[in-house]
Amino acid sequence: MEEICFLVQGSAEEPYRVTFQKTANNLAAYCTCPAGENGQHCRHRMNILRGITSRMVSGNEAKVQVVASWLPGTDVEWH
Repeated sequence: MEEICFLVQGSAEEPYRVTFQKTANNLAAYCTCPAGENGQHCRHRMNILRGITSRMVSGNEAKVQVVASWLPGTDVEWH
């Protein structure tokens, strides 16, 4: 399993932790924001998949391209 974590500044004082995990053709994404904690889609995960790094505070913006490269061929790839 490969894993990359980001810290993204959302509406709360404390940044949210956004984690992507890839195992074979499965890509999973988790976020500690209220929507993510309730199993809903959140903009923090979607922004990273779209390459948007403007609210990132973890200093590893270059890893966004790595996560984007994981998307093709996975169970969550969009067309």
